[in-house]
Amino acid sequence: MKLKIAGIGVFFLVVIFFYLGWRTPSLSDNHGKMDTHLYLSDGAKQPLVVAFGGGSGGNDWERNYLKDKRDSILVHGFAVLAIGYFKTENSPGSLDRISLNAIADTILSIARRTPQIDTTRIILMGASKGGELVLNLASRYPFFKGVIALSTSHASFPAITISANTSSWMYNGKEVTYVPAPFKTIWPALKGDLLGAFSIMLENTEAVTQAEIEVEKINGPIFTISADQDEQWPAKEMSEQLVERLKRKKFAHQYEHIVVVGTHIEPLNHFDKVYAFLDGIQ
Repeated sequence: MKLKIAGIGVFFLVVIFFYLGWRTPSLSDNHGKMDTHLYLSDGAKQPLVVAFGGGSGGNDWERNYLKDKRDSILVHGFAVLAIGYFKTENSPGSLDRISLNAIADTILSIARRTPQIDTTRIILMGASKGGELVLNLASRYPFFKGVIALSTSHASFPAITISANTSSWMYNGKEVTYVPAPFKTIWPALKGDLLGAFSIMLENTEAVTQAEIEVEKINGPIFTISADQDEQWPAKEMSEQLVERLKRKKFAHQYEHIVVVGTHIEPLNHFDKVYAFLDGIQ
């Protein structure tokens, strides 16, 4: 009897996932909205670091656990703009078709109305899905002059929703092409094996090629750090693919990929390298 009940439960779970796979979620009422917090350094004409968190949502860079790193960036003479692009009071509840246009417009609007900021030196920084975000942004908007991407991907992936059948990002009213999540990713996802799920998605090499971020269009240097034992997704291998694309496309600016020993969040423990990168582009 227990086996029969379990079998019925699995059957209904599969039916639900098939249904959700066909159903496209509605856009959030907060689509195109976000929460921001600007921290200014001392002096005039401060370069700006725009900082994004990852797939857990919220505005990571205004939280206390990143305060020391944020303050250190300020000490280096940069202003910091912390942006919460989902799961904040005024932003969408999930990472689903986030508007790249709205983020870029918001950054530029804040920079232009703040006299202390040098609008010709805006650097984007993001970790994990935030790394995917900043690469997508900088490849489309040349007024961003550099990128720091920690534990990043080299391609765009689905929205973080139950159905996972939309893009994480939207640009000019259209979804950014993404690597789809096939049905067989359901089981590792249910087990919490995100690395397994992403590894399955990356097997679709044709889709990956189509969803690769055009990083060669970024108008400034690119700095990436990945960990060799990332348990969330294969950031090391994806960052290596990003570098290979830059080489192949004869990227005009400086780029560097550093591999550290550890898991997904380990790059946050190596901010001395981030500071060195920032000092080099002042």
